[in-house]
Amino acid sequence: MTTSVDRAVELPSVLAVSRSRAQVELKEFFRQREAVVFTVLLPVLLLTVFGAVLDYDIGSGVTFVQYFMAGIIAAGILGASLQNMAISIATERSDGTLKALAGTPMPKSAFFVGKVVQVLAVTLLIIGVLLLIGVVFYGIDLPSGGEWLTFAWVTVLGAAACTLLGIAVSSLAKNGRSASATVTPFALVLQFISGVFFLFSSLPQWMQTVAAIFPLKWMGQGLRSVFLPDALAASEPAGSWELGRVALVLAAWCVVGLVLCVATFRWQDR
Repeated sequence: MTTSVDRAVELPSVLAVSRSRAQVELKEFFRQREAVVFTVLLPVLLLTVFGAVLDYDIGSGVTFVQYFMAGIIAAGILGASLQNMAISIATERSDGTLKALAGTPMPKSAFFVGKVVQVLAVTLLIIGVLLLIGVVFYGIDLPSGGEWLTFAWVTVLGAAACTLLGIAVSSLAKNGRSASATVTPFALVLQFISGVFFLFSSLPQWMQTVAAIFPLKWMGQGLRSVFLPDALAASEPAGSWELGRVALVLAAWCVVGLVLCVATFRWQDR
């Protein structure tokens, strides 16, 4: 007599699936030359061009390149998180990738963990390359002591806020082809009004007010506090670095971004 025994198939843990998904996301990103060039090399190109053209003193013995370093890092974080997430997710939704993933036993959380790991890895790569070029070619003064802690939490909070916002914004694009045209102009406007390419104090008051609504301005301000001497804090709108408010606004955007993600994210086109 034969006995049939049904054995339950043991599925991999959420951690194992998340790790595997993160590896897939990283491989897919670095295999897309356009994405790598736009996300990683564009900030490097901007630093090189602006550093060569705008090499002048802005006060207190600080060069524009030293000031620009904070802004271009913030812009790099924005590109790696908000722009990259919005465009890639809209494309994956349009070509059916998200629908296919939703139909597998993969935990939904593993998909988002993979995206977050990709953003953090690309962000670290961008920061590392920018700092290397800044130090070697332009003599940038790096943060010291406790300033690295400020650098770390501003980067993490800023990347988290922009990643969540990028996932939410991906739902605004009608399809993958229109994603870049939808997201890129918004990101460029944010960069121009948030003190990335110009001294923030030199912008019109209404631009400063609009910029203060979004996380990029606060990322730039927090990063300026670690690259610039305290004497230049007087040129900020409030006359100080306002690190407490920087943390509060970025944390608030993390909450807002999460709420928007839950409310708007979908696995397939309408």
